[in-house]
Amino acid sequence: MQAYGMRWVTLDNLREAKMSLTEIGSDAGGIGHMAGKGLGRGIKLEQVPLRVAHILKQEMLSVGGDAAVHRDVITNNVNATDVMLLGTVRQLEHLATKVLAQPFGLKKVGHDLKQLLTFLEPPKTRILNCRGKELKFGERTLVMGILNVTPDSFSDGGRYVNIDDAIAQAKRMVEEGVDILDLGAESTRPSHESVSAEEEWHRLEPVLKALLELVEVPVSIDTYKASVAAKALEAGAHIINDIWGLQKDPDMARVVGEHQAPVIVMHNQDGTNYHHLMGDIFDFLRRSIERAEAHGLSGDQIILDPGIGFGKTTEQNLEVMARLAEFKTLGHPVLLGTSRKSMIGKTLNLAVDERLEATLATSVLGVVAGMDIIRVHDVQANRRAVQMADAIVRGQRGIHYVGA
Repeated sequence: MQAYGMRWVTLDNLREAKMSLTEIGSDAGGIGHMAGKGLGRGIKLEQVPLRVAHILKQEMLSVGGDAAVHRDVITNNVNATDVMLLGTVRQLEHLATKVLAQPFGLKKVGHDLKQLLTFLEPPKTRILNCRGKELKFGERTLVMGILNVTPDSFSDGGRYVNIDDAIAQAKRMVEEGVDILDLGAESTRPSHESVSAEEEWHRLEPVLKALLELVEVPVSIDTYKASVAAKALEAGAHIINDIWGLQKDPDMARVVGEHQAPVIVMHNQDGTNYHHLMGDIFDFLRRSIERAEAHGLSGDQIILDPGIGFGKTTEQNLEVMARLAEFKTLGHPVLLGTSRKSMIGKTLNLAVDERLEATLATSVLGVVAGMDIIRVHDVQANRRAVQMADAIVRGQRGIHYVGA
């Protein structure tokens, strides 16, 4: 009996759906109408007022989808509920349009839903101006190289305290194809000893000024102290990497805003208690985004970091890794930093100097999930791994067929 070559086709976004329909020979007008019907999405809204939840449920059913709510919504025994919108991209687009005219804040829901659906599509190539240096997003995964001029960093503490050693390592990473150098002068490993802003700048200043003369790639400064960031930017640094997401030092957002410096905002917290792991991380990052935007930064100038290894157990880190693609819905570039971290050591029972292969695995997973930057110690190995992964996952599905 004829089986007609039945198989499952992976469709993760509208571009892939359109290419697959083009391969069949579908009419151009029909492709635009049908592409979104093959893409299922689950969109979660948290703590939605009861009357809004009822409307969303009704409207999703009316467009052929559904909305999951708390079981007590039907009896009105809760004041608010999380809502999971379940439908195709096409159905969710219809919902967004319908609720734009609804009361009770649903206009914003419609607007945000339309925007979120665009964030789930492959990003276009664009240029970020880093105070005179340029980074290109969307074409490939960028590699940030870690350069610690600290005596006590968890992986390479003490190796590059000497300025000549630091410069030699920076040159080596540039030769290996690094896109950004990330210079840090205070260890952020668990139980690290804090240093004063004066000591941090004392360590940073000579290396930073030498690098700015010697390398062409942007130089990022890994600091959460506004006074250190200000001095570094005045000296010519291009990016600030804040492990506390502009929420530790109240002046940091003002400093990066005044200098129009792109900023990496990382999720962090004391302890590992969460109400909802991903929801709490998103809430933190949204506050960071709001602070950056309040001081004039926007779009690609705000780079997000999920904070692997910070304020999370090994199990929580692994869950975040499994859900990296969700961070794209916040609408900003995303950086992944897993290099040699304890998540790897505890999962595989490996010492710090034995974690390269596992780091490469996480870097490749980052590419698959759509990360824009990976932050690593071993530039050449990671650059090759992500280059291969990029060649596979960026825009390859559906481009090779008879008649193309």
